[in-house]
Amino acid sequence: MIASRYTSYAYIGNKVLEMTTKVAQLAVRPRTTPEPGAGTAEQRHRSRRGQRTVMKVRTDMQTTANRVQGPAIHVKGLEKSYKKLEVLRGVDFDVARGSIFALLGSNGAGKTTVVKILSTLLKADAGTASVDGFDVATHAAAVRESISLTGQFAAVDEILSGRENLVLVAQLRHVRYPGTIAEDLLDRFSLTDAAARKVSTYSGGMRRRLDIAMSLIGNPQVIFLDEPTAGLDPQARIEVWRAVKELAEHGTTVLLTTQYLDEAEQLADRIAILHDGRIIVNGTLTELQQLLPPAKVEYVEKQPTLEDVFLAIVGDDGLDGDARSDPASARTTKE
Repeated sequence: MIASRYTSYAYIGNKVLEMTTKVAQLAVRPRTTPEPGAGTAEQRHRSRRGQRTVMKVRTDMQTTANRVQGPAIHVKGLEKSYKKLEVLRGVDFDVARGSIFALLGSNGAGKTTVVKILSTLLKADAGTASVDGFDVATHAAAVRESISLTGQFAAVDEILSGRENLVLVAQLRHVRYPGTIAEDLLDRFSLTDAAARKVSTYSGGMRRRLDIAMSLIGNPQVIFLDEPTAGLDPQARIEVWRAVKELAEHGTTVLLTTQYLDEAEQLADRIAILHDGRIIVNGTLTELQQLLPPAKVEYVEKQPTLEDVFLAIVGDDGLDGDARSDPASARTTKE
């Protein structure tokens, strides 16, 4: 009995000594990162997720540090040549945040070249340019995350429906809740009734509105519209104009290139004219009008233009559909 008791005491003492030794070792052991593959699958997943979070935070901090506060778009001394052809010869302009800036010019003036440089699709030969505070040459990736580009032709998939086009782009951009975003944009651009139809059945104005809606997925700070109403009928142009105005109302900065003077007059907060590779004038519509001599007041009988007649018959409410069946009723409503 006594021997058995002593054996039990010895066993307990050894266990206490073993535990004390382990505690002491843990106290002095340096904390190290577990080897790859160590721990359970859940622990490894949490570790990788934590590392990705830290890397993203560091990347966001670095991106923020590289951003320069100021106008949404800043262009200084931009030059571009194609062999011996000088397209841009020192272009300068600024675009304020949340405004619509129209870049006017004839065909071949270099408007699209400017847009390509600002959207990082083309490198300038000289000069500097920044978009949303990021230099287009040194921080192209950050610029691409801040912008959206809508070219001269609607880039939509005609096989898919309008809703499917929006959902597809949302999924490609890894945006949460793509279905909800698609429904919001369809409602915003008055496309809900046609959401389930194939885009091949859409009119030109509807395709353009869908194209612009797709460009807004991801909430870009700046959107480039390169001649958005080229080839559209008068009614479709009005639809696109209303969509562009809504962009600015929601705080998006819009750079619009066009060769239609009335389009710039209707939409732009500031207008710049690009000619012979340079900006020859830049200002508000009122400022540009003051460059000419005061107009003389004359009373003349003004005949309605063909566009006035067209809109009076078809309607200018901006909604696609069949023409009104009663032209006389349309004229009475217009009057």
